[in-house]
Amino acid sequence: MRHLMNPLDFSVEELDKLFDLAESISADPAKYAHVCDGKTLATCFYEPSTRTRLSFESAMIHLGGQVLGFSEASSSSAAKGESVSDTIRVISCYADICAMRHPKEGAPMVAASKSGIPVINAGDGGHQHPTQTLTDLMTIRALKGRLGNFTIGLCGDLKFGRTVHSLINALIRYEGIKFIFISPPELRIPDYITDKLIESGIEYEEVIKLEVSIGDLDILYMTRVQRERFFNEEDYVRLKDFYILTNEKLQLAREDMLVLHPLPRVNEISVEVDDDPRAVYFKQAQYGVYVRMALIMTLLGLVSDTDTTP
Repeated sequence: MRHLMNPLDFSVEELDKLFDLAESISADPAKYAHVCDGKTLATCFYEPSTRTRLSFESAMIHLGGQVLGFSEASSSSAAKGESVSDTIRVISCYADICAMRHPKEGAPMVAASKSGIPVINAGDGGHQHPTQTLTDLMTIRALKGRLGNFTIGLCGDLKFGRTVHSLINALIRYEGIKFIFISPPELRIPDYITDKLIESGIEYEEVIKLEVSIGDLDILYMTRVQRERFFNEEDYVRLKDFYILTNEKLQLAREDMLVLHPLPRVNEISVEVDDDPRAVYFKQAQYGVYVRMALIMTLLGLVSDTDTTP
């Protein structure tokens, strides 16, 4: 039995196979409409979510399976004090696979250690968000045609952003990646990540102004400033509007640059940008369904040799 806690749980070669399967699914969804007949996915979300939870549920339904679960801790026995370990033991009696989001770092790992079914980390605090990372990689590969040899700018909350941390850790395995970190000093990338980049000999820059570097980017990865990660409201209010991507700023960018965002968007990307062909964050959300379909099939051992042939 296999779990997904971290994007690095899959080798580069395994990711290639996963993305091949996801592309096959996107080309012919009907071919996979009954792969999970009789299977059930449990979505155990101790923290609010729209895209991730519904994306998992959509993925399982499109595979012919069923879903059950809860969308917040208050609607589960966690409100009575039940541990994650006990919850997953019970869920293992009801479902074939589980996607878990939890505000505490490492909680899905604890669940996986006690689970009788595959567990997918759907986000744990400010730590990891592996399925968002798989979605990001799939989007880049599908639209750029490669995973490597590009410059990516990550903008916004780089201190608390689990999507950013996961994506960086995944990308450092590919050749020719340069990172540009764009953030206010209070939200700069953690030292443990830059230390890893230095140790690996990977080029990076840290800047404060988006306009300084946007013209050098192949990919711009925008993030929101996350209110839920702040200890006081004053700091959040002071920093929440630090970066707003507008059409005016996009005029400084390359014609083939891609704008990604894990969503939800607050106001860090102006709605006027949505009509720009470089804005691909809604396509990114669609790719997320295909990636999660491929992941569910893979972890349940339902992939055949012909599944990556559209």
